Amino acid sequence: MIGKLIDVPRRAVAGLCAALVLACAVLLAAMTDSTMQPLPASAPSGEFSAARARTHLERFATEPRPIGGAAAERARNYLVAQLRAAGLDVEVQRAVGANASTGLASFGLVRNIVATRRGDDPTGTVVIAAHYDSAAMGPGVSDDAAAVAAMLETVRALGDAPLRNDLVLLMSDGEEDGVLGAQAFAREHPLGRAGGVLLNWEARGVSGPSLLFETSRDSAGLVEAYASAAPRPRGDSTMAALYRLLPNNTDFTPLTAAGFQGLNFAYIERSSHYHTAGDSLANLDPGSLQHHGSTMLALTRALGAADLPALRTDHDATYFRLFGVLITYPDALVWPLAGLAVAVVAGLAVVARRRRLLSVPRLVVAAVSGLVPLVVSALLAQGLWELLVAWRPAYDGMGGLLHRPDAFRAAVVAQSGLAVLAWYLLLRRRLGPAALAVGGLAWPAALGVLCAAVAPGASFVFAVPVLFCALGGLVALLVGRPLAGAAALTLGAVPAAMLLSGLARVVLDGMGLALGGAAALVTALLALLLLPLAELPLREPGRSTGRRYGRGAPVRGLRPALTVLIVPVLIAAGLADDRFDARNPGRTHLAYVMDAGTRTASWVSADPQPPAWTRRYVTARDTTALPPGYARGTTLWTGPAPRMDRPAEPRLTVLRRDGETIELRVSAGRAARSLTLRIERPITEATAVTAGAAPVTVRVAGARANTWPGEVRFRGLPDAGARITLRVQGADKVRITAIAETDGLAAVPGFVPRPPELVPATREDGELIAITRTYVV
Repeated sequence: MIGKLIDVPRRAVAGLCAALVLACAVLLAAMTDSTMQPLPASAPSGEFSAARARTHLERFATEPRPIGGAAAERARNYLVAQLRAAGLDVEVQRAVGANASTGLASFGLVRNIVATRRGDDPTGTVVIAAHYDSAAMGPGVSDDAAAVAAMLETVRALGDAPLRNDLVLLMSDGEEDGVLGAQAFAREHPLGRAGGVLLNWEARGVSGPSLLFETSRDSAGLVEAYASAAPRPRGDSTMAALYRLLPNNTDFTPLTAAGFQGLNFAYIERSSHYHTAGDSLANLDPGSLQHHGSTMLALTRALGAADLPALRTDHDATYFRLFGVLITYPDALVWPLAGLAVAVVAGLAVVARRRRLLSVPRLVVAAVSGLVPLVVSALLAQGLWELLVAWRPAYDGMGGLLHRPDAFRAAVVAQSGLAVLAWYLLLRRRLGPAALAVGGLAWPAALGVLCAAVAPGASFVFAVPVLFCALGGLVALLVGRPLAGAAALTLGAVPAAMLLSGLARVVLDGMGLALGGAAALVTALLALLLLPLAELPLREPGRSTGRRYGRGAPVRGLRPALTVLIVPVLIAAGLADDRFDARNPGRTHLAYVMDAGTRTASWVSADPQPPAWTRRYVTARDTTALPPGYARGTTLWTGPAPRMDRPAEPRLTVLRRDGETIELRVSAGRAARSLTLRIERPITEATAVTAGAAPVTVRVAGARANTWPGEVRFRGLPDAGARITLRVQGADKVRITAIAETDGLAAVPGFVPRPPELVPATREDGELIAITRTYVV
């Protein structure tokens, strides 16, 4: 299509200019998504300072703080003292939190910190929430201590300045074990049942901007308030729309289910350290802490002074950044915009047909065949991941979240671009450039319509690029001036380059290379949108001389064979660069398991290929020595282990058995933090009661895979134990294996600590001393 407009000698220059413009657009998008410059401790008292917030992290976030542990108690005492010193009313809510998933009932004795500051003339309550517990594998500086420290610095920066609305700071417990603290707050605390505006803060990495990645339903008013108040608003409604379709949750989930309206923030870059010992002060990006805190302070001031009922709306908003500006519009415009994009594409097809640049049959074939490079791109990306795991099995335990993934990410992008280019060159001579270019717009246009129906907040990321690219094509055809046409096509492609490259980057940060097919699909869609610009370095079909490549037109200066070599070169570079060391360690899973009845002890690892250090302990895939119901499938590595003397041992007493109802008294011993019950039969309901806390009941559906089908966990089990009532399906006699769990392996005789290039894996049953006893009820 563009070949009809621009003479051959000027195409190379036009192509270079187009490439530079689009590269600058992608760079601009990346720069506007960067973190903030951290402010020093000497910053004005009314501003948020990452340096001042860091001093709190140095006091309470230097060790793991799992629910029920001594480190969590030390952190809680420090946080309560700081909040009281700031003049807030502080209480510690003690309750049993509960959650259920397939075949599993999770309980935990939580201690939420609830601090309040009364407003002068409240129209409602603003709740700032973050969790102070961490995963057991690391100190959780980013997840989620950074947000907790930001809350303390926000309170300091507010000073005595009046707030119209009530302010509540919720520092929840037990988030890592199933949002237990937030669930207990929403269920039992008066402030949790009263509702209000919620601002929740999280992290899934140790770097990157603080992104608004989730909103409650009908949150257009809050999004507008965020756009106007935040100093550098980041995120887009694609994340919120897609996150609603995923099973993931944070404290935001039970709180909004209880009636809160809210916004959820997180930074997600360098996620290879997520839930590991690498989530530390040394790896925290101070700019991410600054962005978290500056946004938190600005929103606290704005919402603290707002008429909160006036922010309620009956619709959602689409929001995204373009050229550094956060654009928002109501969801009522989603369908018109998606329809307009389709209409402009249709108009482009009509004009191109009248100019005899395409025919309807060729356009249909081009549009339908456009699915091929999309599917191929996704398959190639998933194939790349399988290749990397086969070459380096340690990657499998990292879930695709690698330390130095840039070369591999570039390979995913290159594969997608080459897949689209190969499809284009193979069909270009037969179908014509115009049919392929217009047909290439069909798939992103269709996705814009599909998202309008099922995920409205994500429709813009396809509809807006399609609209501008199609408008650029129309201008190029109608103006009739070669260079003006090239400029129109280039400028029309700028929103596509900015929005879709940003989406691919976020998908790779959030999902990793294990799901690289999603990012590859986005990249291939971008390549389809840029097809008109592919004509710039090409000669018109049938007019060139020299060597031909397949059925496509000759390509001046292009050597496809050498181009394809880019991918293996990038893979080799990635493997050479992404090696494990003390700063970027690998992961390994190891647990100690002893059957208190038989006094048989074993080391257990779920690593596909254990590293040399782990092979000191595990030697074979033989699970016969493990206690009944412990083994998860047949892929575990095991090895003999020394017996421990007087370990924390689980105790289970049957209080009542009435048909399918079993009432138990359970305890885990003084040194153990948690207890797990694995049950030979599926469970449908579980109730937990501890002294001084209200009983909690959850209903359970389904069965656990690769283990005994029913499971109950109680994290932070008090020394006095708990009373557990189960409803168990079928069978007169039921075997139950009780597992007392103690963090760390140092107490095992002969244990040799890990080398610095290894950290514990993120499995919940790793880095534990598990003492079991099996009962027949």
